[in-house]
Amino acid sequence: MFEDDDEDDDGLNPEKLPIYLKGREIWDLTHKIADLIPEDDEMLMTTKQFMLADAGLLSVKVAGAEAGGLYDIKMENAAIIRKAARDLILHCRELEMFDFKETEYLDLIRDAIEEYRVLFVDWVKSFDQWDYIIDRWGLFNPPGIDANDHDPDDDIPL
Repeated sequence: MFEDDDEDDDGLNPEKLPIYLKGREIWDLTHKIADLIPEDDEMLMTTKQFMLADAGLLSVKVAGAEAGGLYDIKMENAAIIRKAARDLILHCRELEMFDFKETEYLDLIRDAIEEYRVLFVDWVKSFDQWDYIIDRWGLFNPPGIDANDHDPDDDIPL
């Protein structure tokens, strides 16, 4: 699923960021645990697919955020990451509820997500709040910027 790429145009390779690497670790761990799910259990197999999709987003969306650069793009990706991580924890609970036999491994995922969360908080704090365009939907503007604020770029003649 993941390939090692060279550096991007800015010289910073998002795949070297601790949060990206931890996301890959979670994906690998989730994949190994999900392989223990019996293929004849339709409910558990559905949960497996959701788990793998959510675990994959943890690194993919970090790379997307870093490539996007703008504050609103980074915050949008961060929101998707947060949801995926929280859903992954819920999927672990689903496995327990639906009689997955190898539940002792699920705490490994939970612990890794907690480590990821700590990295996530620091990563979000590093976003450049001055590198933005106004989010007219109002969800991902930097502090102090309103969706209805005047955009000075609108005054630039084309």
